[in-house]
Amino acid sequence: MAYYRINGGKRLEGAVTISGAKNAALAIIPAVILSGESCLLENLPEIEDVRIVEEILTSMGADISRTPDGSMRIDPSGISTFSVTGEMVSSMRASYYLLGALLGRYKKAEIALPGGCAIGQRPIDQHIKGMRALGADIVIQGGAVKARADRLRGAEIYLDVVSVGATINIMLAAVAAEGQTIIANAAKEPHVVDVANFLNMMGANVKGAGTDVIRMQGGRRLHGCTYAVIPDQIEAGTFMIAAAATRGDVIINNVIPTHLEAISAKLMECGVTVTEGDDGRDFFIRVSADKRPRAVNIKTLPYPGFPTDLQQPMMALLATAEGNSFIMENIFENRFNHVPELAKMGASISISSRTATVEGVEKLYGAPLCASDLRAGAALVIAALAAEGESTISQIHFIDRGYEFLEQKLRALGADIMRIEE
Repeated sequence: MAYYRINGGKRLEGAVTISGAKNAALAIIPAVILSGESCLLENLPEIEDVRIVEEILTSMGADISRTPDGSMRIDPSGISTFSVTGEMVSSMRASYYLLGALLGRYKKAEIALPGGCAIGQRPIDQHIKGMRALGADIVIQGGAVKARADRLRGAEIYLDVVSVGATINIMLAAVAAEGQTIIANAAKEPHVVDVANFLNMMGANVKGAGTDVIRMQGGRRLHGCTYAVIPDQIEAGTFMIAAAATRGDVIINNVIPTHLEAISAKLMECGVTVTEGDDGRDFFIRVSADKRPRAVNIKTLPYPGFPTDLQQPMMALLATAEGNSFIMENIFENRFNHVPELAKMGASISISSRTATVEGVEKLYGAPLCASDLRAGAALVIAALAAEGESTISQIHFIDRGYEFLEQKLRALGADIMRIEE
């Protein structure tokens, strides 16, 4: 197993380029199934979750190849199995997108119940509700979701809770349904919009993505296309927070600033300087800080609110803020697993139900740490970069799931971080 060894106290300086969005890629790759033809996907991140979904599609019969620039060409025409079970699926939450894609294309699917990070309950009841509304028969047997439909018909579907996964999964099936489908109370996250744009590039008719009502005119013939995945807002936010935590000065390239407004606003409230720019090709954000941050209060909310995926990294910053911060986690109930690890470094944090009270300390100190999930791992990396002394972080396979070349990017900014393979 690999681990990180980090000597903290180094100010991050320089420029970093953000990779393609993990959450968009993990939905767009299965969506290629709907086309029945070859698609070229650009700007995919080199992360473990993308590798897993690539392996799953290959095992199903898809022909996948990589171009010299790292793009992925997927030809789904050879898919011959519609049952996806096993350990690969259980390790990755986004495997459920295969349900909508296979049901839309082949009118049948059997998908093992998804796994992923242990950050709280993430039921798929809204996914199943949507598929049934479209006319699918669905049962859960032997740890798998089994779906079948003679034909799919458009429907009006109201999501009881705002769910990114259910919104996207229903979209994938609905573009193949006869007639119009309306998803009300839909999620508005950037990767929902990216998936809709990809479906439209393949010939679908999806309107309203980015609002709480999405309309699809289904039954259109889809075809192959070339598509570039959007930049990863969570990776960008992680580097923004890391720059602030180390009192650094970092230019973050290849971003969409509107996707980062919630984190930019909170960092500025902390006293950090955040500016946006355009170099003529891409947008960038510059983050600089030269003193302890001020305490702020955070409440995680669906987009465009403060993202739950940045709550843990932000806590690492606020651990050394002046004053007391209050963090309310409204999305996942078990997203404070990193708190005991921060406490090893000298952080003063108390938990009451879904609210964390963070009493800022002067500094953190290096310690042996263990990542419990993807974003907890990112939080520990940020804390270790800002801390005095040496830290080690184990179980970094969680971090590999969502960050491309993290240690190389951080070293290029001046961090003292090494990946050690045991």
